[in-house]
Amino acid sequence: MHRLAAVIVPPVLGFDVSIPLMVFNSVPHYDVRVCTARPGPVPTVGGPDVVVTHGLETLEDADTVIAVGSGGEQAPPEVLDALRKAAAGGARIASLCTGAFVLAQAGLLDGRRATTHWGLAGDLAARFPAIEVRPDVLFVEDDGVFTSAGAAAAIDLCLHLIRLDYGAAVANTAARLAVVSPVRPGGQAQFIETPLPPERGTSLAPTRAWALEHLDRPLTLADLARHARISVRTLTRRFHAETGLSPLQWLLHRRVDRARELLETTGLPMDQVAGRSGLGSADSLRKHLVSRVGLTPTAYRASFTREPLPS
Repeated sequence: MHRLAAVIVPPVLGFDVSIPLMVFNSVPHYDVRVCTARPGPVPTVGGPDVVVTHGLETLEDADTVIAVGSGGEQAPPEVLDALRKAAAGGARIASLCTGAFVLAQAGLLDGRRATTHWGLAGDLAARFPAIEVRPDVLFVEDDGVFTSAGAAAAIDLCLHLIRLDYGAAVANTAARLAVVSPVRPGGQAQFIETPLPPERGTSLAPTRAWALEHLDRPLTLADLARHARISVRTLTRRFHAETGLSPLQWLLHRRVDRARELLETTGLPMDQVAGRSGLGSADSLRKHLVSRVGLTPTAYRASFTREPLPS
């Protein structure tokens, strides 16, 4: 059982408190506990109080510790001490949104890359010049310390952590249960990936879902337009409005995502991975995977293969 502690540091949004519970509790092999410096009712910004029953002793045996909240304000010294001890003891350290300020105050981001909500990225960089702040990514990992941007990017980071622990198939199942997009790329120590823009509309959602079920086919703009029962021109316009990408760009992203999942969860030869993901050939698979994540298919499989969860 992977023990995960979410440390709540007021002021905090109720939405941010709910993210670790929602995402990690969808995977049965996490033991998720929410804790705070002073157990009891914790006020949330613009919402009801949240009753937190666990104290900072929860961090002592946690495998992963996630700092949530602070709004950029000074965290209690006992929280900073507990985080330092957890990091020194080998726990994986992460933050959601403005939780990056808590890690920064504890000195855990010095000399590292990190991110936070874009509206506070400048403040983080100004107050903590030893940090290389990356305001343009969903999340960043630097030598085992993870930070996310705001709002939905915090969900992306949680899904990414599940992917690291149990593989793409389990992470994508968690994403479906949370009714969010599959794992989106953010950043890692070896590479910083270009994040997919957030989807902003649903009129073409059935067509996107259909395309995901047929990625092994050579889908064209005409195929997508025919399924959506609109013209190619209208398809292209709506697709860009809803996803921030052209239909073919979106397809390529999803094909690479499918290839990554197959590399992580199967022992299929590279040409079959390429065929099932719609990338055509092993050479094409290699080209697009290196462009996307900076690793060859063989290196990616070696780095990210995970054993299936025990039943």
